[in-house]
Amino acid sequence: MIVSINQPAYLPWLGYFERIANSDLHIVLDHVQFEKNSFTNRNKIRTKDGWMWLSIPVKTKGRFGELSINELEIDNASRWTKKHWESIRSNYSKAKYFSEYAPYFKKIFAAEWPRLNDLMREINDYLLNISGIKTSLLYSSEMNVEGKKNELVFNLCKSVGATVYLSGSQGRNYMDESLFEKEGIKVIYQDYHHPEYSQVYPGFEPYMAAIDLFLNCGPDSLNIIMSNQEKT
Repeated sequence: MIVSINQPAYLPWLGYFERIANSDLHIVLDHVQFEKNSFTNRNKIRTKDGWMWLSIPVKTKGRFGELSINELEIDNASRWTKKHWESIRSNYSKAKYFSEYAPYFKKIFAAEWPRLNDLMREINDYLLNISGIKTSLLYSSEMNVEGKKNELVFNLCKSVGATVYLSGSQGRNYMDESLFEKEGIKVIYQDYHHPEYSQVYPGFEPYMAAIDLFLNCGPDSLNIIMSNQEKT
């Protein structure tokens, strides 16, 4: 059984979904420490001038360093939902499939979300569904598995009976593969080759939030995500 593990992200990039699609089981690592300036609460969308950040304000004052992702509260004092929806609408209204997906996102940004994890779970489940990715998901916050970094990843894999662990490319910098090999778990790495596709504005900008692809390419999005990939 191929298992992948990744922290949840807001409007994730294409490689996030490619790794899930190539797994039998994906574990959402949502009980670990929130990292400031990460992709957990922000991502990039395409604009006529290149790209811009969409960032969700979160409550960390006086608590930073002791907040797990699944406990993180959104700071709804600002009107961030209106800003995000207007930014998406204004930059993608001319995208080929905007009218198909816009009602969902308009509804999402019309609601108030107390916790970041709940919002990410809702949006990412939707994106997995419309892409046709059927991989099973588990959430580490519900698994009662302990450890740190490499040890935590190993313990999660072992707890679900993994035979292959599909790691992100950065795993090469910290993975102790011998620990996995002793348990008969093979470690392979994702080296994502970012595809090009038609965007609203001329000139291609890679590494945008996946909604950039879905709004532009619709039902062909998964084929584009999975094109020209290999694992080592």
